[in-house]
Amino acid sequence: MGEAFIPVGALGEGFAPDADLLEPVKDLSGTRFALDLDGPRALSINDGVASWGEHEDVPVRVTSIRDGLYLVDGVAGEVSTTFVLDTDAGLVTLIEGRLPGPEARAESAYTRVQRGEEPTGVTARIRHGAIDGSTAARHAPTRELVGLRNRYTYSPNEVYEHIYLSPGRYTWHCLRGVEQGLADTDACHHIAVRDKLTLFVWREKIVPTLGVILIDLEALHTDGKIFGNDGFDTSSLVNFPVGAGAEIVNRTDCSAFEE
Repeated sequence: MGEAFIPVGALGEGFAPDADLLEPVKDLSGTRFALDLDGPRALSINDGVASWGEHEDVPVRVTSIRDGLYLVDGVAGEVSTTFVLDTDAGLVTLIEGRLPGPEARAESAYTRVQRGEEPTGVTARIRHGAIDGSTAARHAPTRELVGLRNRYTYSPNEVYEHIYLSPGRYTWHCLRGVEQGLADTDACHHIAVRDKLTLFVWREKIVPTLGVILIDLEALHTDGKIFGNDGFDTSSLVNFPVGAGAEIVNRTDCSAFEE
């Protein structure tokens, strides 16, 4: 097993055997939510499909890492679309991700930063809103993970560590699995959803990849997905679920350096 970067499709194949995944739930089947959100104004879910805005009957995976909290995930056209719904608080966060086209992915990170752009061509639009008229404070950025070094066991064969450096950067390192020995530092976003529960979104620059996971530091478990291309191309998409047992390995106090 060499230290070579692989396409996201091969990563999904490596994660699949004995994966530590949450089972899909049917709690929201037959439900329509009115959204106070910059974007779709309603979301309807029924028997493994969802409709919002111009999108009708998109296949989705619906999971629940805590009571009253749901991840609704699918791909609409070429757009990775994930709704995080807190039906108890009446809150929603929508993450829409896109992969770069052939020209953008052929450019080096150095070329991109010369123009003042981000090293990665993967984009994520994150919007926060309310459900059915709720006046609760909306989901917002957090620093709760910053300074943590966590180990994630996705399966007996796939183990990674994450080091959360800042609100915008983290380092991943594969300890065991199809990417063993590989590591990189990439762009990320941290959103507080509930106490000790963070929505973590990352965007990789070498092999274009979008990750969206909920990290529950109370239950020490995660739930989410990884989105990318099946091969080293732009013609086929793969969107596979991930989940992991979590362990806090180390904590660095970064408070003295916070602005």
